[in-house]
Amino acid sequence: METADDCGGRYRRWNESVDRVPLYSLFLAFLRLGLTAFGGPAMVAYIGDVAVRKRRWLAEETFAYGTALCQSIPGATAMQTAAFVGLRVRGIAGALAAYAGFGLPAFVLMVVLSGGYAVSRDLRPVAAAFRGLHVIVVALIANALATFGRRSIKGWRDAILAGGAATFLMFQGSPIVSIVVSAAVGSLLYRGANLPVTPVYAAGQPSGRRIMRLVLPTVLAGSAALAALLLTNRPLFDLATVMAKVDLFAFGGGFASVPVMLHEVVDVRNWMDNRTFMDGIALGQVTPGPIVITATFVGYQLAGLLGAVVGTVAIFSPSFLALLVIVPHFDRLQHALFFRRALRGVLASFVGLLLAVTLRFAMEASWTEVSILLAIAAFVALRFKIDIMWVVLAGAGVSVFVL
Repeated sequence: METADDCGGRYRRWNESVDRVPLYSLFLAFLRLGLTAFGGPAMVAYIGDVAVRKRRWLAEETFAYGTALCQSIPGATAMQTAAFVGLRVRGIAGALAAYAGFGLPAFVLMVVLSGGYAVSRDLRPVAAAFRGLHVIVVALIANALATFGRRSIKGWRDAILAGGAATFLMFQGSPIVSIVVSAAVGSLLYRGANLPVTPVYAAGQPSGRRIMRLVLPTVLAGSAALAALLLTNRPLFDLATVMAKVDLFAFGGGFASVPVMLHEVVDVRNWMDNRTFMDGIALGQVTPGPIVITATFVGYQLAGLLGAVVGTVAIFSPSFLALLVIVPHFDRLQHALFFRRALRGVLASFVGLLLAVTLRFAMEASWTEVSILLAIAAFVALRFKIDIMWVVLAGAGVSVFVL
C-alpha cells in the first residue's frame, strides 16, 4: 500500500485504509481540536498541523487540495476541512467521526449557554454585558467584512457586485436572491477576467458512484425525517428547512451565513428580534467552533433542547453531504470557467451582504462614548489577530462595570 510519506510523491488511494486508523482515534483527535477551536477558519492551520505533521495522516499537497476544496463550497471552512481529513483517512465513516468530534464541544457549550441565557438575560449585570456584546458583534462583523473584502474585492467588477448586494439587502431584499443573481451576473461580468485555477495537488479520487450509493440513502432518510416533522411538528420542520437553506448558501465560510440567517430568522420568520439574534452570535463567539453554531441558539430559543438538536443537525448536514458528493468532481469544477466566474460573483456579493449586516447591527446597538471606544478597541484587537474568545470575554467583563 502506498503511504503519504513516500518521497516519490505517491499517495494513498481513497478506497484504502490508512494503516486502519481507528475511528475512535479520529473522533478523539478532532474532539480535542474542537475543544479549542476558536477563531473559525484560523483553525484550518491547526487541523493541518495535526493531520500532516503530528499524525502524518496526509501529505502536505493532499491537505492543500482539501483546503482549496473546502473554501470553494458551502459550509463552515474549518468543519469542512475536518470532514475532508476524515474522508481521506477512513472514508465516509471517518469523515463523520471527524466532523462530529470537531463540532460536538461547540454544540454542548452552546446548549448550556442558551439555557443560562433564557433564565438570566434580564438580570442587570447580564443585560449590561450583552449591551457591550452588541457593539463587540458589530466589531466582529466589521472585521469579517474587512478580511473578506481584502480577499474578494480585486477590481471594479467585484465592487459593482458588492455594492449591488449591499443596497439590495438594505432595502429588505433576500440575500439568497442576491447570491443567485450575483452568480448569474458574475458568469457574464467576469468574461475576460483572469481567474486562475487554484494550484493544488489533485489527490486520488474516491469513486463518485460509491459515494452516491452511500449519500442517496442518507438524503432519503433525511427527507423522510423532514416529512415526519412536517406532519407532526411544523415549527421544527420550518427550523430544519431554514437552517438547511442557510447552510447551502454559506459560500466563503461561516461568517457568510450571517446575512442569510439574519434575514430568515429575524425578517422573514420573526422568531426573534435583532438584539436577541446578536446575543446568539455573541454567545457563539465564546464557544469553540464556527459562527454557524448560532443555529443551536436559535433552535433552543424556539423549542428547547430538541430545537437545538434539530437546528444543529440542519445547519451542518447539507454542506457535509455536499463535500462528499463534490470531492470526486472538484478538479473538473475548478477547470470549468463558468464555475469560476459564478463563484467569484458569489464571493463578491458576500462582501456587500456583510456590509449591510454591519450597518444594520450598528443601528441596533446602544451607542455611548464608552461603547464606541469598546467597539474600536475590539476591532483593533481583532485586526491584530487577538483571539476572538478573549476579545468577547474581555468586552463582556468590561461592560458589566461601565455600561
